[in-house]
Amino acid sequence: MNAQVVGVSADAGPTLVAFTKANDVRFPLLADFSRKMLPAYDAMVTDENSPIYRYGKRAYFILDNQGTIKWIKVMDNPLDLLNPDDVLKALKESGA
Repeated sequence: MNAQVVGVSADAGPTLVAFTKANDVRFPLLADFSRKMLPAYDAMVTDENSPIYRYGKRAYFILDNQGTIKWIKVMDNPLDLLNPDDVLKALKESGA
């Protein structure tokens, strides 16, 4: 498998730098502070009545080398995590 893990967050760049250092994150974290990418992929709470309006959802994407989305899973609860084995299985099955 030739894969790259990348995180995207609605937090500002300096916040992500601090988070990366404090948590020894070993993959790139990209800032979507302007919130353009997250809603485009239904990965942001857009309900104005929600207490977490404009928060990023926990989402998993697998893209191929051309940038085509091969697999997506957006979690309803941002505290829910997928099992890493499930993500690896999806990666293998996606053909990406």
